[in-house]
Amino acid sequence: MEFSQLVKDRYSCKKYSSKQVDKTTIEKILEAGRLAPTAKNLQEQHIYVLQSEESLSKVDGATPCRYGAPVVLLVAFDKNNVYTYPNSERTSGIEDATIVATHLCLAAANEGVDNCWINNFDVAKLHSALGLPENEEILMLLDLGYAAEGFKPLPNHFSRKDLNETVSWI
Repeated sequence: MEFSQLVKDRYSCKKYSSKQVDKTTIEKILEAGRLAPTAKNLQEQHIYVLQSEESLSKVDGATPCRYGAPVVLLVAFDKNNVYTYPNSERTSGIEDATIVATHLCLAAANEGVDNCWINNFDVAKLHSALGLPENEEILMLLDLGYAAEGFKPLPNHFSRKDLNETVSWI
């Protein structure tokens, strides 16, 4: 799909059908995340593909926002393998993982897979339930699946501020 159309059409799906996402498609999406740029090319991201009944149940225990998606990608990063910016306490972990997550989100849409970026979840509860390593920090969850029949983007999806309200030329 042409990029500008892709970003225009992509929306946060809030209701999924039971149709499964095949492994080849998931791997294409994951490859886009693997290719995302990271500071100093540290590639500190770790992506968990959650699709078993057990792992999805743990997701459901930490958030009401899975919306029936048959696959959830959990994007985390290794807190011990981040770039610390000179003269700053700021590190690259969150921004690098966010770039990776954005690549995943757009790649999914490009593959015709509906998705929803989820930040509304109990991070500590999910981290513990999944037994993730202590050095990994969870950034977000990405629901993957196919929209339920008749489901459309929420009305506010199409409401966008004018460019002059969000950009300043100085």
